[in-house]
Amino acid sequence: MAYPSARTDPAFQTPGASRGLLDVFSHRYLLTLLLRKGITTRYYGSALGWIWSYIRPAALFLMYFLIIGVVFGANQGIEAYPIYLFAGIIAINLFNEVLRNATTAITDNAVLVQKIYMPRELFPVAATGVAIVHFLPQVILLLAVTLFSGWTFGWLAILAFIGGLVIIVTFSLGLGLFFGAINVQYRDATNFVDLILMFSTWASPILYSWEMVESIVPNWLFQLYMANPITTAVELFHNAFWLPIAPDSARPDNMLMNVGIALVLSFGTLAIGQAVFRKAEANFAQAL
Repeated sequence: MAYPSARTDPAFQTPGASRGLLDVFSHRYLLTLLLRKGITTRYYGSALGWIWSYIRPAALFLMYFLIIGVVFGANQGIEAYPIYLFAGIIAINLFNEVLRNATTAITDNAVLVQKIYMPRELFPVAATGVAIVHFLPQVILLLAVTLFSGWTFGWLAILAFIGGLVIIVTFSLGLGLFFGAINVQYRDATNFVDLILMFSTWASPILYSWEMVESIVPNWLFQLYMANPITTAVELFHNAFWLPIAPDSARPDNMLMNVGIALVLSFGTLAIGQAVFRKAEANFAQAL
């Protein structure tokens, strides 16, 4: 009886061969383990535990509301400003956490990367999943506040939330794969990401309105500002949670076009990040 060789056996896979993000779907069990590890160790040894998922965004909201809203008067210029502000904060928090976690996912799991072969994309994807899990309490808190303020269920609001979530996760994971691959060889990537995170809150209409930007910059620069995927995602979150509370507020023109541009840029960033990651992953174990 003839047995198939390694080259002809359809069940044989060359060790270390990668199909990129597609491998994540065929290693769901490992992904579940990494997710569980990330979730359980997030607040390990903490007395308050998951309560920090509420305290941190609440403290950030309070600081921005008092300084930007009260001291600088944004609370008077934007209707239902607390909801407007908090919707933007949870959107940018998700972007920041996914990008930060994905960038350090390989170096944080250096022992596993050096000793065991598994698809390297599992680490940044699991880090993204952990960020989403800790994002959910913030959404629940915001939803509770909006319901108390008169928010009613609407399919357009739900679609806006899902669209914003897809843009943020796709764009930040793409950036995380890109900088995560570079960070294995050059730790300067983490410092560069820190700069991005430092400016991210101010580069989108979170603390202020898009109308303020439109009134002070040339039209071409405003269009570039609106093409930023995070700006579009923040506006989608505003559509989902804030607009039903303040229905008479102005909305940006060409919102659907901006969403299309944001989706193209987000998935394009994911494709570039994946390409860079796959090219670099063969040297991860040696570099670590």
